[in-house]
Amino acid sequence: METKKKLTHKFYQNLGKLFYAIAAVDKEVREVEFDRLKTIVKDQWLDVDPITDEFDTDAAYEIEIVFDYLNSEEHTNINSFYKDFVDYKNEQKHLFTNEIKKLILKTANAIAASFSGINKSELILLAKLDIELKK
Repeated sequence: METKKKLTHKFYQNLGKLFYAIAAVDKEVREVEFDRLKTIVKDQWLDVDPITDEFDTDAAYEIEIVFDYLNSEEHTNINSFYKDFVDYKNEQKHLFTNEIKKLILKTANAIAASFSGINKSELILLAKLDIELKK
């Protein structure tokens, strides 16, 4: 019998860090990148898990909240956000099903491609992410 993996608030918060790192790796986060993330969260991440926060809001919105917070504070330590995500993934491997990994890559690629295609710095980080998720 297969057990359903319940995602956590920390899972979504770490995704927010990862997606911010993808958007900010070229030293500038554009509004179109955040808009693309919001669309994907609404269209795809909300259906992943029924978990909600203390306000009965879908926990997947924490992806947007963390992304927006980091962007408003103009954080520039992109490597630490990526590392936080990788560390979390390695600690909670059971949460990262093939479907979740595909959705993470799809979201990351969509954010990177949302403004003038994927640039070199984004491509490098996307390749690192792809390799990490295949481990």
